[in-house]
Amino acid sequence: MDPEIDALDAYSRVVSTVAATLLPSVASLTVRSRRGEGAGSAVVYTSDGFTLTSAHVVAGADGGVAEFTNGVETRFDVVGADPLSDLAVLRIREPGGPPATLGNADDLRIGQLVVAVGNPLGLAGSVTAGVVSALGRSLPVRDGRHLRLVDDVIQTDAALNPGNSGGALSDSASRVVGINTAVAGIGLGLAVPINNTTRVILSELMSTGHVRRAWLGVAGATVPLPQPLAARLGQSKALRLAEVVPGSPAGEAGLYVGDVVLSAGGKPITGVQDVLKLMLGPAIGARLPITVLRKGALVDVVAVPAPLD
Repeated sequence: MDPEIDALDAYSRVVSTVAATLLPSVASLTVRSRRGEGAGSAVVYTSDGFTLTSAHVVAGADGGVAEFTNGVETRFDVVGADPLSDLAVLRIREPGGPPATLGNADDLRIGQLVVAVGNPLGLAGSVTAGVVSALGRSLPVRDGRHLRLVDDVIQTDAALNPGNSGGALSDSASRVVGINTAVAGIGLGLAVPINNTTRVILSELMSTGHVRRAWLGVAGATVPLPQPLAARLGQSKALRLAEVVPGSPAGEAGLYVGDVVLSAGGKPITGVQDVLKLMLGPAIGARLPITVLRKGALVDVVAVPAPLD
């Protein structure tokens, strides 16, 4: 047997298995709002009908119609949407398809095979395949006057087109590791990762319909650490504070401009985005241990993040 043919057969088997597993779980959405009619995709992820899509797909709408590849057509309600992560949770009114299994995008590697399942250009039940082109990209999103970067966005060369947004990006084991959210250019697609951070967001959307965020009150920039300290800590960069808002949780905790934040909550801090990852609902009112480098000495403080209005 030709090894090249063997490899192609193995590739085809993986893609066809993912397609057979996930296509029944992916719906085509029709959404009507004051902005007009729109379309997208969504993924059922619980047995009682909770469904995941992109926030921009359902922006301005409180419901719509979901259609599955088995012919089931049902209304859905928007449970909650979070524009700052571009994720939304829906609830379908009638059983449409089996729940997909959510994976962990933190386990992805560059070059790994991924499969996109969605409904591009109104073509229901479409499957494309490619590889993880890059990891750790950032996607700018806006909610009113708030601008935020969605971190650790997955870049893939699997073909994505309008209508794919909200659909599934799967690994070779048919686990949903991302929600396709944007077409960045020819041959370039992006997906919001499914990981511990987004699982917290989904949990909050399911339970309350919105995402609570915490506030620390700092701004700064990434700086390199001195080599001996970098080797000791196992991290090469940290966050130097350029601003500490007076009266903020950071100010009350005793953080100062010029402090270099090394860790918070036991996790390394290399930039502002690392801080923002920690500022979700569970952080509100909880003790947050922070270690900083101040005038050559390591200093520990404890902050209590407040709700972000």
